[in-house]
This record gives sequence, structure tokens and C-alpha cells, in this order.
Amino acid sequence: MKTISIAVIGSGLGGLSAAIRLAHAGYDVTVYEKNPTPGGKARSITRNGFRFDTGPSLITMPFVINELFESVGENPAEWLTLNKLDNLCRYYYPDGTILNAYSDKEKFVTEIEANTTEKKEALYKYLEYCKTIYELTADIFLFKDLYSPKTYTNLKALKTLFKLPKIDSFRTMNEANRLFFKDEKIIQLFNRYATYNGSDPYKCPATLNIISHVEYTIGGYYASGGMFSLTDALYKLAIKKGVKFCFNSPVEKIITDGKNVKGILTGGKEILSDAVISNADVYSTYGKLLNDNKSSAAKKYNKLEPSSSALVFYWGVNLTSQKLDTHNILFSADYKKEFEELFDKKVYPTDPTIYIYVSSKFSPADAPPGKENWFVMINAPNSTSSNPQFMSPPYRVKEPVSRWGVSGFAGQLVPPQREGGLNEIKETILAKIKALTGYDIKDKIETESIMTPQDIEEETGSYSGSIYGISSNSRNAAFLRQPNGSKQYKGLYFTGGSAHPGGGIPLVILSGKLAAEKIISRK
Repeated sequence: MKTISIAVIGSGLGGLSAAIRLAHAGYDVTVYEKNPTPGGKARSITRNGFRFDTGPSLITMPFVINELFESVGENPAEWLTLNKLDNLCRYYYPDGTILNAYSDKEKFVTEIEANTTEKKEALYKYLEYCKTIYELTADIFLFKDLYSPKTYTNLKALKTLFKLPKIDSFRTMNEANRLFFKDEKIIQLFNRYATYNGSDPYKCPATLNIISHVEYTIGGYYASGGMFSLTDALYKLAIKKGVKFCFNSPVEKIITDGKNVKGILTGGKEILSDAVISNADVYSTYGKLLNDNKSSAAKKYNKLEPSSSALVFYWGVNLTSQKLDTHNILFSADYKKEFEELFDKKVYPTDPTIYIYVSSKFSPADAPPGKENWFVMINAPNSTSSNPQFMSPPYRVKEPVSRWGVSGFAGQLVPPQREGGLNEIKETILAKIKALTGYDIKDKIETESIMTPQDIEEETGSYSGSIYGISSNSRNAAFLRQPNGSKQYKGLYFTGGSAHPGGGIPLVILSGKLAAEKIISRK
């Protein structure tokens, strides 16, 4: 009997998840990756003794990762060590307030009562509400094929349909949060979770408050050795299961015969396969790899709003910060204005919220002794175009810098809408860090590299630099993501943040599971 061959485009976590499951099931799986190393957005860069995770920095829903290992007969503890965070994030507010979001609810409510005007009863009530949304939606919206009739033929699905108002899709996240809380600091804290899938809390449905349940009730985790240890573990597991990898092999085209997928074109060579899994962005899959801007699916995606992007500075800093935790947020003074600038005006925020991730806090080997690796990120606007196939973000090169590292990023890209460009944004960030934390690091940065929205698009294929595919800035966004199996092209499947069920580590791993299950069910 002929072994069924599968070509996987891209080695992000979604592609790795699908490849591992299919290889374990007996398929002949080959992954084609444009970069020299695996991981997609979840890679690693090292310079002058400082190591940085390039993208994801927090693990939630660890049972999703464990299930992947267990489904192929492996003990996850032998491959990866996950540790629960005591403090999920340290929040800094413009008025000088510092708030620790402890994973222990009793510690968290004590912290809230000591630093805000909220009472513990409000938090308990809110988290119970978030839990209800999770219990009603997770099975359908996360763990199952949202587009299959079979998903809705069980008691859980019927319970959700009968209690549809409880998933809170008819008001925005901000509107819902304001009904539970009165203190602006706590409202801003929980509104922040819209950014976990690149959305606007003043537009996205309150259903996304499910994220607060995932983080505060299920918990936030880090992987020993940094986030890349997850990528590395999945890559090595894939190798063990017989998956073949072709690095430095960008796919130029998906070969079709009518609406039947026949294989891929890479390096000018046609490689036939029985099925193709695209771990690439849905926009680029249709517009570039299929050269399709006319099918109903392609037209639909041309009309959808991409998620936000990011600007990241990787700074090797010559100090040890006692005031910072592993995860830190420095909030803007006007959150609504920040999102209006990001999504409506499509400019960099004048007062950006800053995220600082310091993995050397739990992984000392990530920085030289007495020093730290600061991953400093702000939300950035995406850039849309009526022709996504040839679209480039609105940045012009000012002073190109040679790229560095196996999977590094560099470049001096100037957003034309902000006079002074990248240097001005950097100065704004440094000044805000000094004002809110007390650390003046301008002369303590020993090494620097920068990832811009253009870099994100070029390195990961994310359309217009959007990190999470489409935004969730509409009530129906969950139903608009690309299904894991194409309805237009037989033999084409999708994984990754732009496909169902969405962005973030657990969801992209689930996307790989759903795509693999659809292929296996074809036997």
C-alpha cells in the first residue's frame, strides 16, 4: 500500500504539531521552511552572550502541549519542563502605581485591594463570568472543527446554543469589563487581553474575556531554558517520528490541477504530494502561493481586518533589575487613544504601552552574569492594501543594517507618519521606562537588534506584519477564520495563527491537531 505523502509549508508550532501527529500515524511528512531554523515566530536569537526568544513569551493551557506529546506515546516531562508563574505580570501605571497580578487568587485580590479602589468580590464575580464563557465556548471554538456539522451534535454544543447570550458576543470587551469594575486601572488591566490576539478591546466582543480565565484560573507558565525550548522539543520529537525537514527552502507555489492540490514548487523544483498543509499566513497562501484573488475564500480574506503588529527591541542590558519581574507592562495614560491610533489612524501610538520580558530572570544562562536580556515590545499598526499579494508595509529604509545571527532581525525602518521615525520611538520607550521603573538604560544597552512589522512579514510571511492573522474586532470574527481544511482546494489544509482556532501557542498547536485529524479522517 502506497504511503501517503504530506508537504508542510512552514515549521511554526502549528506546522510542527500537524507534522508530528501525521508522521506518528504513518504518513510520509516533509516540512519546507524558508528560514535556516524551525519555529516560525517562536525562534531564538543570540548575540554577545545574550539569548532572546523572538516572539511568544508565555505558555497557557499547558495541557494542550502535554496532549501533543502523549498522543504520540511520549512523556512530556521527558522533553520539556513547564513551571507555573507565581506572578503573571507586574503592571506599572502612569500615576506611579505598581500592581502584581499574582496567579494565586487570594494574593491577587489582596494586591488589588491594597492598590486600587476595587474589592475582592468584584474580581471573584468577574473570573466566574470568564469561566462560564470558557466552559460554554472552548469545546466548539477551540478544541473542535468549528465548521463541521458533527461539532454541533452533542449535549455540550446544544448547551452552548441554548445559552448563547452567556458567551457575551453582543457587547465589547471594554463594555463588559466596565460593568464588573469601576477602577480604571483594573479595567485597563483586563482590557489588555484583547492584545493577546492583536485586537482592540473597544471593538472586539466580550467573548474574548475567556482569555482572563485561561490565564488567571488555568495559569501562566514558562518553559525552563526559555520559550525556544518548546520549539526545540517539538522539532526533536518530529525528527524522532520520522519527519523530514528542508530548511532554507521557501515554497514558491502550491501546484494545483483545477481545484485539486498536487504538491509544491520550491527551488524551481516541483515536488508532488498527496496533501499540502500551509502553516503560512492565509493571505499569502491564497495571494502568493495559489495566485488566487478571485475565489470566495480569497475575496473574503481581502476584506477582513488584519490584527495589529509589533515593534520589538532586543536589548542586552548591563544591569540587574530588582524592580522588574519576568513579565512587565508599562501602561499608556490613554488606552482608548492608543487603540484608535493603532487601528483607525494606523500610526504608532504617541504614548505606547510597553511590554518587557526578561527570560534571564528564570533562565540565567540567557544573559552574562550581572546582566539581563530585555525583550521590549510595543503594539504597532498593521498595513492593509487592496492587493495583499504585492503589499508591503508603509516603511522606507533609512539606514539599512546588515542582518545578524542564524535567525536574527535587523534594519532601520522609518514609519513615514512619525517624524523622526524609529529613533524617536526608541527615545519615547526609553524615557517611559525611566519614568515608570526608575531604570535609565540608555547607556547600559550593550547589544541591540530590532524587529519591525516589515521584518515580521519578511521573516514569517505574516501579511502586513499582522501577528495573529485577522483581528477579532467584530462579533463574527471567530467564524471568519480559515477552516483547517480548505473548501475550495481538495488536499489543502491550514494551521497557524491565521487559521482556526487562532493565534497564541496553545491555539496554533490545536490548529495542527485539527488539520491532522482532517487528513487522517480521509483514509
